Amino acid sequence: MAAAAVATSLTFVPAPAQADATPDWLHTDGARIVDENGKEAWLTGTNWFGFNATERVFHGLWTANIRTLTKGMADRGINVVRVPISTQLLLEWKAGTVVTAPNVNTYANPELAGMNNLQIFDYWLSLCDEYGLKVVLDVHSAEADNAGHFAPMWFKGSITTQDVYAGWEWVTARYKDDDTIIGADLKNEPHGTAGATPRAKWDASSDVDNFRAFAQEAARRILAINPHLLILVEGIEVYPKPGVSWSSTNGAEYDGTWWGGNLRGARDLPIDLGVHQDQLVYSPHDYGPLVSAQPWFTGDWNRTTLERDVWDPNWLYLHKAGTAPLLIGEWGGILDGGPNQRWMTALRDLIVERRISHTFWVLNPNSGDTGGLLLDDWVTWDAAKYALLKPALWQEGGKFVSLDHQVPLGGAGSTTGTTIAAVGTGTPTTTPTATPTVTPTPTATPTVTPTPTPTVPVGACSVRYTASSWSSGFTAAVRITNTGTTTRSGWTLGFTFPSGQTLTQGWSATWSQTGSAVQATHLAWNGTLAPGASIEVGFTGTFSGQNSAPTAFTLDGSTCTTS
Repeated sequence: MAAAAVATSLTFVPAPAQADATPDWLHTDGARIVDENGKEAWLTGTNWFGFNATERVFHGLWTANIRTLTKGMADRGINVVRVPISTQLLLEWKAGTVVTAPNVNTYANPELAGMNNLQIFDYWLSLCDEYGLKVVLDVHSAEADNAGHFAPMWFKGSITTQDVYAGWEWVTARYKDDDTIIGADLKNEPHGTAGATPRAKWDASSDVDNFRAFAQEAARRILAINPHLLILVEGIEVYPKPGVSWSSTNGAEYDGTWWGGNLRGARDLPIDLGVHQDQLVYSPHDYGPLVSAQPWFTGDWNRTTLERDVWDPNWLYLHKAGTAPLLIGEWGGILDGGPNQRWMTALRDLIVERRISHTFWVLNPNSGDTGGLLLDDWVTWDAAKYALLKPALWQEGGKFVSLDHQVPLGGAGSTTGTTIAAVGTGTPTTTPTATPTVTPTPTATPTVTPTPTPTVPVGACSVRYTASSWSSGFTAAVRITNTGTTTRSGWTLGFTFPSGQTLTQGWSATWSQTGSAVQATHLAWNGTLAPGASIEVGFTGTFSGQNSAPTAFTLDGSTCTTS
């Protein structure tokens, strides 16, 4: 039975600030999320829903203990929890309206006896602080409704866009001094197909259905109160193909993908946060064939085709170009031993290789089309699903890393966790030759040549190399541009590691290493390189000492300029 919200005479005051000596606020640097010292922060977490639903409190507390669930996440490497809420809930709390007797088993949760749903939320934040967990709030729906996310827009019924702004302003002000909450996901999965009314669009207008305009205004209001919050902006569902306007009702004239997953519009119309641009994180969602039999799951599909046909054009390009970081807000599903598991493994590998932040969907076992990390008893963890997820949880030196500078993940005395402060040197980890933001322009002017005054042949090349390091590992991206006048049909890139680095895994090419010499050979889908065209490939590696960048590159034996 859904619990009713009941007005009370409680006086609501701002939540108490946490007492940490070092603030844990985060911002961005190119495609990375970093702490206030410039150290890379990898957000690797899960979702826990219920506050967005009719119950207006975490699901599962009818069975399991809130402390056990929270510590269980931290002990297993979850360092951030995305918490779905609703605008209706925020407006109720703002007005002093709470659920006085929420759906909580007080035999299993004696510490919650007598608490209303807001007090339970605040108590849970204190547990997160105790165990080194961080929180991202996600306005999942306008109304407090278990099916509220099916509505396509941020407004619905009596909930207006101005109400959404008011809800975000209230919750931001209440927790502005508490760095347990580090991010705001402005609206879950805005969507709608061509011709649907209403449907979310992404353009330069101030129209009521323009998600980009809504996101920019919501972010402006939030950051005016707390300029330290990460602002997570999801995508939409469809985007017009070149030359097509939003007035078209022909679905064939749009590129479509998952709800919240289409960020094609950010290429030409990026989110503009002004002086707070370094708080922007794009947050797509992606799912497998058991959620919906999408066209890209037909035929002989694999990770290469998914990256080429789905991830790259919709959102991965933002990471590869260094435009802004990504946090995949929802991904996950049922382990079927077949196509769904193949998709999940492919996306997991991409996340690990590129150290993309993410929050797995979901902790709850009562997610009908995905299942959860917990089994139906809300106590037992799904061992196989956790084993698939575990490589994508931030680990250094055999320990899980918290985003907190004082509290190890798992709490004081944890044997499985450490802190972000204990990882690395605390200085920016970009290699000396990398620029903070990688420009996607394929015709960037070459700078120094690796050998004295080379003769550049027809079909020449330019290479841009960037890398991000952590502890003893690193991820590198290599952008190859054909600066010649003829098309290359097939290519092999060569370079030498200068500091004893070791290649561990690569993508978008066939990689090999002999001694310090590295080669990358094209795949079937990216072997043709027309004049002026570019391709980006990448790899992960390990190093000891200094992670110096290669100084010379060849393509099919011809020396390339570097940029």
